[in-house]
Amino acid sequence: MLAVTAAQMALVDGVAVSRDGASVLVRLAGAAIAQIAGRYRGEGPIVAFAGNGNNGGDAFAALAELGGPRVAYHDPAHDGSPTRVGARERARASGVRLRPYPADAAELRIAGLLLDGLLGVNVRFPLDAPAAERVAALNAAGVPILALDIATGTDPTTGALNEPHIRAIATIAIGRPKIGSLLDPGRDATGDLWCAPIGMHDGDLLDAGPDSFVCTSSSFAALLPRRGASADKRSSGAPLIVAGSAQFPGAAILCALGAARSGAGYVTVAVPKAALEAVRAHLVEQVVVPFDDADASSAIQTIAELAMHCTSLGVGPGLAINETVRTIVREVVAKTNLPTVADASALHLLAGHLAELHDNGRLILTPHEGEFALVSGHGTIAPGQRRERLRAFVDEFGITTLLKGRTTLVADRASLHLNPTGTPALATAGTGDVLTGIVATLLSQGLKPVDAGRAAAFWHGRAGALAAEARPVGVVAGDVAAALGQASLGPPDANPIRIF
Repeated sequence: MLAVTAAQMALVDGVAVSRDGASVLVRLAGAAIAQIAGRYRGEGPIVAFAGNGNNGGDAFAALAELGGPRVAYHDPAHDGSPTRVGARERARASGVRLRPYPADAAELRIAGLLLDGLLGVNVRFPLDAPAAERVAALNAAGVPILALDIATGTDPTTGALNEPHIRAIATIAIGRPKIGSLLDPGRDATGDLWCAPIGMHDGDLLDAGPDSFVCTSSSFAALLPRRGASADKRSSGAPLIVAGSAQFPGAAILCALGAARSGAGYVTVAVPKAALEAVRAHLVEQVVVPFDDADASSAIQTIAELAMHCTSLGVGPGLAINETVRTIVREVVAKTNLPTVADASALHLLAGHLAELHDNGRLILTPHEGEFALVSGHGTIAPGQRRERLRAFVDEFGITTLLKGRTTLVADRASLHLNPTGTPALATAGTGDVLTGIVATLLSQGLKPVDAGRAAAFWHGRAGALAAEARPVGVVAGDVAAALGQASLGPPDANPIRIF
């Protein structure tokens, strides 16, 4: 599903209005908001702040669909569009009390739910004084807030936050999710993120700048390979994992487990001789083969021979960082004609040599922000610049890249994808190694790098959420690998895009 900037949303909305009519869309939006409001509503009236634009119309439309005591604060001197006026009058006719600003503090504190319909995607920062006062009043009430389309004070394109800004328990995006709701720091202000498509389509946006997409449960399910009835172990995916060292044997183990638990039928692990004993002690179902990481020529030959029987390559987790291993990694990645995921130590070892790889669309890099600063050659990412920096890097080198983070970004030259399932449970050593194994398996099963990256990120986050459900404190990377099978089936999601 497309995730849109403010400018793109205006274009999508314009197409939908011309096709379906504004009054139809506002009724659909109201019905969707009312459905979601019931999930968060507590004891007490529903109180809405209905702004002067389309968001105000959506707030009135939602109140008209709801039962029980309802109040709408608005500016009686401003009628707005005919569609907004119609929604307001339907709300009044259904028993909604209309009250002028300023809002009564006592009435807000006894509400069961507050609706933020103040401002939409056309917001300008800083907020003017009346809008800022209303945001402050909503936050001060101490009542859950459901934000309509975008939490007021969140930039819909960048995720930057105005002060003050709404701190919502949930946001329901109308039409398409806004990119700013998915990016830090806006994600904190958004709460749970829902989307009501209300008849809008990705095809409604044509030639309006680079496309960004968000992975949903349905798009993940469509990407995930399923074994056929006649599958054998190699046709089910045969990744080759090149990883580990005497200091970090666990990285190879976790990467191999990530590959196996995400459905690979035959996992081969090539490890330096110094890590062999530890790795073999933990991997029973996988083939573990040693190589001499002090002899580049011998190591390259060993790995190349293994690669002839494999269908993808995962390289990097836990490898030593020295000139001999640098030669091994560069030669293996450059000359092994397999779809490849490079992570961790491999990123350090390839830094400065990316232009030489000529990967022909078979390579995906999976850095966190510190590693990205190194491989990009342009230093630390400034706040609010993750999308721009990733886009520039991919345009420069042409290499598909997965930039890890709370909202992991995956980009190739054609598209950028935002992953909504990030969870704090993944903030533990080794989870990145598990992710590399998942990517390697999906590559081995035929997914192109950008699809392997976005599916793996979604799956990894969902497995982290499941692991945290079972173990609220003390999740380790092995728990995430173990949860992958269950996570392939469905929720829970960590702050997902929910479509209904």
